[in-house]
Amino acid sequence: MWTRSYSKQVQGLSIAQVWKVWSDVNQWHTWQTDIEYAKMAGEIRVGNSFLLKPKGGPKVNIEIIRVDHHQNFTDLTRFPFAKMYGAHELIEHGDALEIKTTMTVTGPLAFIWKTLVATDIVKGLPEQTDNLIAKVRNDKGIAF
Repeated sequence: MWTRSYSKQVQGLSIAQVWKVWSDVNQWHTWQTDIEYAKMAGEIRVGNSFLLKPKGGPKVNIEIIRVDHHQNFTDLTRFPFAKMYGAHELIEHGDALEIKTTMTVTGPLAFIWKTLVATDIVKGLPEQTDNLIAKVRNDKGIAF
C-alpha cells in the first residue's frame, strides 16, 4: 500500500462554502487545471460515479464510496490489480478550516499505478487546493 496526504488550513471560509464547490463535480474543470472535464449525473452520494478526463490521459470512471456531507467524501478508481482511493476531508480547527486530500493505492500492482498515476496527482495537490480556495473565495458572494 502507498499513501500520501496534502492539507492546508485557511481562514475566512466556511465548510458549507468549500463543500459547495468541492462537491460540484461537473464544475471541477473550472478550477482543476489538470482535467478536461468531470461528469456526474446527480449529486455526490455513495454508489454514484463520475467520468473524469485528465488532460493528456484516458477517461476514467470513478465511484463515490463514502460521503459525510459537509465533512468528507472518498472516491475509488479501479485499475487492473489495484485500487486508488481519494479521501477528501474538511476539518474545522477553531477559526481555521483544514482542506485535506489523501491518495492511497492498494493491490498487487499498486507500485505500477502509483508510478503511472498517483504520484502526479499528489504532486498537483498543492496547486489544486489553492485553486479550490480561490474558486470558493471568488464565489463567496453567492448564497449557500
